[in-house]
Amino acid sequence: MNRGAALWRAAYLLAAGGIFLVDQMSKAWAARALRFGSERVIVPGLLNFSYAENRGIAFGQLQEGGPFGRWFLVVLAALAALFVLLYFFRTPRSDDRVLGACALLLAGIFGNLIDRVRLGFVIDFIDVHVGSYHWPTFNVADASICIGAALLAVDIFRKDAGTKRQSRSS
Repeated sequence: MNRGAALWRAAYLLAAGGIFLVDQMSKAWAARALRFGSERVIVPGLLNFSYAENRGIAFGQLQEGGPFGRWFLVVLAALAALFVLLYFFRTPRSDDRVLGACALLLAGIFGNLIDRVRLGFVIDFIDVHVGSYHWPTFNVADASICIGAALLAVDIFRKDAGTKRQSRSS
């Protein structure tokens, strides 16, 4: 890997570290300010901050796993982080969308992984609702993971569409 590519990768990892820090600081704030039933209405009818402990996976699934479930999810997250990191270093320097997606995924995975190892659960506090529709409570790490996954999906579909166009014109 040349020096320029290494510096770009370092910049992406630094950005991931920044997102990780924002996630951890926001969760620390939520634990202090919201843990004991306090809720903050940010945008009435749309956005509240309210404390929640998620012992399961996305959208509150698998909550009753106990200690085995906790450590199973820790191992699963560590393996996901390792896979994303390997993919990050194998991605060409010119593929900024994938490098950015990997950085977002790493920030989110590590943000929730640290909570699960340290606390046994993930702190969620961002509460979005519109009318009777209520999105499951989430955090900065979850948002980072969702955005990173969406960027990877866009990249996969673009490559797939390009491959199909190329095979039709051949």
